[in-house]
Amino acid sequence: MMNLSRSVALISLFLLPLLSFSFSVDNPTGRRVLVLLEDLSLKSSHSIFFNTLRSRGFDLDFKLAEDSNLALQRYGQYLYDGLIIFAPSTERFGGSLDSKSIADFVDSGRDVVLSADTSASDLIRGIATECGVDFDEDSSAMVIDHSSFSVSGVDGDHTLIAADDLVKSDVILGKNKLEAPVLFRGVAHSLNPTNNLVLKVLSASPSAYSANPSSKLSSPPQLTGSAISLVSVMQARNNARVVISGSLQMFSDKLFRSGVQKAGSPNKYEKSGNEQFVTELSKWVFHERGHLKAGSLVHHRVGETDEPAIYRIKDDLEFAVEILEWSGKSWEPYVADDVQVQFYMMSPYVLKTLSTDKKGLFHTSFKVPDVYGVFQFKVEYEKLGYTTLSLSKQIPVRPYRHNEYERFIPTAYPYYGACFTTMAGFFVFSFVYLYHK
Repeated sequence: MMNLSRSVALISLFLLPLLSFSFSVDNPTGRRVLVLLEDLSLKSSHSIFFNTLRSRGFDLDFKLAEDSNLALQRYGQYLYDGLIIFAPSTERFGGSLDSKSIADFVDSGRDVVLSADTSASDLIRGIATECGVDFDEDSSAMVIDHSSFSVSGVDGDHTLIAADDLVKSDVILGKNKLEAPVLFRGVAHSLNPTNNLVLKVLSASPSAYSANPSSKLSSPPQLTGSAISLVSVMQARNNARVVISGSLQMFSDKLFRSGVQKAGSPNKYEKSGNEQFVTELSKWVFHERGHLKAGSLVHHRVGETDEPAIYRIKDDLEFAVEILEWSGKSWEPYVADDVQVQFYMMSPYVLKTLSTDKKGLFHTSFKVPDVYGVFQFKVEYEKLGYTTLSLSKQIPVRPYRHNEYERFIPTAYPYYGACFTTMAGFFVFSFVYLYHK
């Protein structure tokens, strides 16, 4: 029995590095994703979405949300790099999984896709709230739009929305324009105004509102118009990404294949924009797009190549940093004209926009300010849809040594003149005082 326990322990130690292979800045491929399902039938009803993930190299591990063996980590190491939660009505996860462990999962830099519907439980609502999203408090409410509904909907309650108010970002939704509207049937949510990390990706039209479609309105709805978000994203300060959707049906094969015609529009599409929208959004959330990495900060005096240990005030220096972007298959040079460097001590003394050679190298040159102390080169880059870059390098700046000043400083000539004038005046005064009768 003792030998068996030792063997199991040894096997675990050998397998652990493979299981815990996590998202790497240098290798954002081959990621393992845990998919929590409310019902295993979702594997077939949402198969197109799952197959697109598999085709891009993701290893999907399907489990029921109430599985008693659920765990995100083992021996302090995470087993997964991403989490998809398609279990809106689950009141409690199985195993060691709970809302706190999911929050820790995001805090570790990993990604989450969360989908809800009208049966959203307090557990799912609580996870969304942690990410800056608040679902409608009325559990029976759905998004209703009498102007932007899909005419293919046969229910007559106008809850099948044809939404086309998308965020204007090629990084998040791809460069190919989404032509057909996105079909949405689900619950509305709003964004926490104090959370500046969350962003609406798909918004409702001004005529939409959130209410119970099977009953008459007795009071004005709390959520109306473009304040309603249908799909939102959040990128944390550690670059972890979260997608929150108010519709589980939006990911289904049925809506992927459905034709769509928006009410009041003559354009009819044989296929909705759901598949393109969800596919492009999944590429962003799992860091297949908009993921930047930077090399080390390089600096040296003009005309030199070696990095000095200290600069002198008024030195001319050159600065450079390499920034690359993950294209989904390889690292490509990042091209932009808004990357800046700060020469910083308590506040920026120098702020320069970096030039680029279109090959990923950003560079500039400037003169060290006439202030000595401990400075930092700082590159802090934040752009919609891209991972945040925060780089810094400390360098001291010294004043001139006593033997480095000019022998006679031109700006000091008035003081030199005043000194000699004082001596001459004292000599004349002494002569007059002593010898004048």
